[in-house]
Amino acid sequence: MADMMRATVASLLKGIDRYNPENLVTLERYVAIQCEENTYDLEANLAVLKLYQFNPSYYQTPVTMRILLKALTNLPHTDFILCKSLLDGARIDDESVQKVIHLANMLECCQFTAFWTSLEEEADVVANIAGFADSIRKFVCHVVGISFQTIEKDCLSEQLGNISDADLKMWISKYGWEDKGDSVFITNQEELVKTKKITEKISFDSVAEIMAMNSS
Repeated sequence: MADMMRATVASLLKGIDRYNPENLVTLERYVAIQCEENTYDLEANLAVLKLYQFNPSYYQTPVTMRILLKALTNLPHTDFILCKSLLDGARIDDESVQKVIHLANMLECCQFTAFWTSLEEEADVVANIAGFADSIRKFVCHVVGISFQTIEKDCLSEQLGNISDADLKMWISKYGWEDKGDSVFITNQEELVKTKKITEKISFDSVAEIMAMNSS
């Protein structure tokens, strides 16, 4: 269904027609399908928020929340910031939207343990977002991959939401990490640091001009 609608939505977003509020019914349905089928279309979602901006009477808080949550599934890309920038102060201050922003802030600060605790308390917020938890785990693994050389297995499990041993092994295998028993070897971070040789070229004419200026 998502693939079928993608072409339809792409045609709606061409030219001046992308600012037609009558397209919102189709676009909002497309947002729902993205949530149901774990697909993602940033351009279409930004178009929805832009139409809400131009046509405040059409604004739908539940749709906006779904768009923001889908943006979080694409971390570490800056989609969430783009989507949030299209909301005015009153919309951002909405209690429901603030719940999503709170989750985003914790992810931005890499407070993963607190994030999973809050998510458990607000499970209804992401109830209709297929694959949300695993998308966040991909982001956690991205952060772990660039931050750690070795990490305790219990700590990694906690960062991933206190997952089962079987699921932990799956994530370790997925990213090519090495299970060391009580710990997990991520990578030798020193090998990732690349030195760069910088060569500066100064022509004789440039030096002569500077010397002439100093002697004058």
